[in-house]
Amino acid sequence: MFRRRRSVDDFAEEIKSHIELEADDLESEGLSEEEARRRAKVEFGNAQTARERFYLKSRIVWFDNLLRDIKFAVRQLARKPGFACVAFLVLALGMGTSVGIFAFVDAALLEPLPYANPDRIMWVSESPGWPLSYPDFLDWQALNKSFSSLDIFTGSGYLLRTSTGAAPVNGERVSGGFFRTLGVQPILGRDFNPGEDRPGGPNVTLLSYGAWVHRFGAERGVVGRTVDLDNQPYTIIGVLPQSFTFALSGNAEFWVPINRLSRHEHSRTFYTGFGIGRLRDGVTVQSAQSEIRAISQRLQRQYAITGRDLKAGVAPFSEVVVGDVRPILLTLLSAAGLLLLITCVNVSSLVLVRAESRRREIAVRSALGATPARLVRQFVTEGLVLAVFGGGAGILVAAALMRLLARLVPKDMAAGMPFLGSVGLNAHTAGFAAAVALLAALLLAVTPMLRLSFQQVRAGLSDGDRGAASRLWSRLGANLVVFELAVAVMLLAGAGLLGRSFYRLLHVPLGFDASHIATAEVAVPGSIYATSEEITELYREVVRRATSLPGVESAGLTSRLPVQCDCNTDGIRIVGRPYHGEHNEVDERHISANYLPALKAALIRGRFFTEADDASRPGVAVINQTLARKYFPGQDPIGQSIANDEGGRPSVWQIVGVVNDVREGPLDADITPTEYFPLNQIGEHSFTLVVRTSQEASALLPELVSTLHQINSNLGVSNESTVIEKIDTTEAAVLHRFSAWLVGGFAAMALILGVVGLYGVISYSVGQRTREIGVRMALGAERGSIYSLVIRQAVWLTLAGLSIGLLCSLGTSMLMRSLLFGVQAWDAATFVCVSVLLGLASLSASFLPARRAASVNPVEALRAE
Repeated sequence: MFRRRRSVDDFAEEIKSHIELEADDLESEGLSEEEARRRAKVEFGNAQTARERFYLKSRIVWFDNLLRDIKFAVRQLARKPGFACVAFLVLALGMGTSVGIFAFVDAALLEPLPYANPDRIMWVSESPGWPLSYPDFLDWQALNKSFSSLDIFTGSGYLLRTSTGAAPVNGERVSGGFFRTLGVQPILGRDFNPGEDRPGGPNVTLLSYGAWVHRFGAERGVVGRTVDLDNQPYTIIGVLPQSFTFALSGNAEFWVPINRLSRHEHSRTFYTGFGIGRLRDGVTVQSAQSEIRAISQRLQRQYAITGRDLKAGVAPFSEVVVGDVRPILLTLLSAAGLLLLITCVNVSSLVLVRAESRRREIAVRSALGATPARLVRQFVTEGLVLAVFGGGAGILVAAALMRLLARLVPKDMAAGMPFLGSVGLNAHTAGFAAAVALLAALLLAVTPMLRLSFQQVRAGLSDGDRGAASRLWSRLGANLVVFELAVAVMLLAGAGLLGRSFYRLLHVPLGFDASHIATAEVAVPGSIYATSEEITELYREVVRRATSLPGVESAGLTSRLPVQCDCNTDGIRIVGRPYHGEHNEVDERHISANYLPALKAALIRGRFFTEADDASRPGVAVINQTLARKYFPGQDPIGQSIANDEGGRPSVWQIVGVVNDVREGPLDADITPTEYFPLNQIGEHSFTLVVRTSQEASALLPELVSTLHQINSNLGVSNESTVIEKIDTTEAAVLHRFSAWLVGGFAAMALILGVVGLYGVISYSVGQRTREIGVRMALGAERGSIYSLVIRQAVWLTLAGLSIGLLCSLGTSMLMRSLLFGVQAWDAATFVCVSVLLGLASLSASFLPARRAASVNPVEALRAE
């Protein structure tokens, strides 16, 4: 830079010297000094043009002009710091929220799954959403021609013996080719060998990357070591890559082959796992589903399986991974897009007024020779500067929003959303941010260009800033405000519907008192408690020790907590009635005698279980009201018997009680028929302890865990929590809460921007009508009439925006019906509340300008004009 400056100075000095030498020669010929210098300059020509040619010879003209335009744009913004700060803040909020939400959409819906050719990986099930039995899987694997490989997986849990005792860990049982189907290779060791997933195969396991790091210190020599899982030695054969995630396994740490089957897993009617397959080249999803469905129907006829309408399902695995998150993400992205639109409109209106106030400046520049193209470049540069600064701040907002949302997802739920790990500022997100910034820059550049006529130079010179801006607002400003208010109404209506839906969700009847209940999951080592008598005695000891803790009112055990899922189902038939193979599906829970009383579930008829209901007595059952109404309409179910189809012991259960409906499934699901069996008659090696206390439930958790370890240090205790926390972190509650909060936040920002825009229009109108208002008051107008004059304008704008917004809201609410719970898409109460809220906000925004107008001194107003 400095070398270039010295060269230009040297060239100027050379020109000066040349002219002086020529002048000296002419002066020596007899010309006067003044005439000699004049003749020397004339003979040399235009020195300034020569200097400019020399300067431009080593410069990039367009780049120099761009730098000048940028400097000029920055100076313009610095002259109006209020405008600059508001514009940057509004753009940052709009662009940041849209980029942040897009990052989640990109990770969940656009980024491919971390497998080889993920679009060829399919989810295979007995029917959509229904598990696959292991015998059916073996036949499907052998008979199908559509898949190059077909495997199965099912969840599991183990007790890992460590130096400090037993720790419960999550695992996954898979068929031998599972990882080859996904295209995943271990980073250490090897995959499962052929035959290791057959009955009697060796006890081997693959470690997840997290288990390798946190449990084995990332030792590379871990391959070949043995670990104790459920008192069985397993040899570690490999470590999976850090990038490997499998959404449906959650946070599984140990992956083992399916080479040991339980008594139930040999049955074709025991549905326990899901299939994962890789389509052959050229095979479509539809043809694969047709083939698998034909195989399924053939097997049903061959083995006389009736009662359940099993229609084999094949679907892209990516759709299953995203699941219920897809409509929520698309709704949030649409809401963020509307917020971005309203922010751009808001800033455009500011730029428009600012450009109109510069009309005289543009006219002067045009008169001095600036071409329309040169002025257009200046406007484009100013729009780019605004968009770049706003986009830079928006990236910071987006990064903060991404971190905040990722932290709000509960840990257990996040384990089933592997795409959360790839949320960030990647190439897709950066491209989206750049596109948004470019569109914003284009809008901010085009807005003033459309309003300014470069041909009307004389009109611009004679017209003052005030007259031009006044005409602008009368033509366009009000329309922009109506648009902003309409968008705000759409977002407010969506937020209201989602908020009411979330409120209804949290207030659905649970059928029990969820307050003051502490819980802990317990895994029991089968080698220590091998007989039914030993396990039954452990149940009683756990309940007795828990009940003796200070502040504890009652305690019980259950196989699964309520409000979690409609899983662990059973197919039943009514003893004494004709049975034609129909499948009567109910939820199945195994509980201790004091469990339902501890929940404060109401007994409708009969009795609860007692400690005497153990394996030595005939099987008994308690059912809920839904099961009684569905299968015993108009009858007393007490004393009648039900039988299950899984060959349990005993297989016939006499109904001894009916309880009020306890919501076992998700908050947004219907109550399912449910049967309860005594734990003492089942003998499970895993259960959940439920303790009702008179104190704060969370304060009891450390003592509860300590008590369980005092009973036996080999008991695996995990997931200690309160029932309220369990309910609040269920998928239904989290997804509805997220959508309501985020759309509500977007709606609040849109409302603020819309009201601020309305305030600006009314305030500016009052300023332009000061003379008119002064004349009115001089002629005797009351203050009330002045208030009415100003507020009337705000009312008309608000009504126009409200009417358009409500009509659009009816359409958008129909699109988000799948996200609503207990609320109609056309909920009148929500629309009325939105109308009242917008009306009050608009009146508040117009009150200050109206008050200022009513306070005008007529004499001063007329004198100022």
